[in-house]
Amino acid sequence: MKPRILIVEDDKVLGQLISDYFEREDWDTVIASDGEIAIEKFSEKQFQLVLLDIMLPKQDGFTVCKKIREVSDVPIFFITARILEEDELHGYALGADDYITKPFSLPALYAKAVSLMKRIYGNESFQKIKKGNMEVDLGMNRLTINGELIHLPKLQFQILVYLLENSNRIITREQMLIRFWGYDFDGNERVVDTHIKKLRKAIAESDCKIVTIHKVGYRMEVPK
Repeated sequence: MKPRILIVEDDKVLGQLISDYFEREDWDTVIASDGEIAIEKFSEKQFQLVLLDIMLPKQDGFTVCKKIREVSDVPIFFITARILEEDELHGYALGADDYITKPFSLPALYAKAVSLMKRIYGNESFQKIKKGNMEVDLGMNRLTINGELIHLPKLQFQILVYLLENSNRIITREQMLIRFWGYDFDGNERVVDTHIKKLRKAIAESDCKIVTIHKVGYRMEVPK
């Protein structure tokens, strides 16, 4: 599976250069040229890394970072020409994982991104999530438990990946509604409960358990 990266950069030439470099290294890339597009793109797909400029039209990088952190722990890597210490500290407070300052070389950017990915995901391929007796292949959209293939509908698979990527963290129903049904969804939040119920049944043999947090949401508990 190719790791997928969201490149949020209003300089279209630079954004394309970054995209081309990562694609040559066998990554899947998505480019957003402003903050609003970035939030929209993030809600549509699963990403393993976000490269985020600070100075963006419509909504700046700090705002985008804050909104992503409301729904995901995906690694966020700021790329910026701003080097003020207070900006850097503010970014870390919002949940950024690392910075690189413009101008930079593409090999240096890539090396720092890979280093960050290894540090956070704990493996070099970024292709699989392994928790206890559960293994998720992100490229093949395939789940196995104790080596046995488990078939999941697309949405349930995406919810499972989201919970695993945020394992041992409470995820509210509202966060899941925004993540998978969008900000404009006007249905009942019980739709989340319905999918969680089905997902629980599908992974019943796993030692990863989806725990209900009363009146709040859910938490994926995984073996240490």
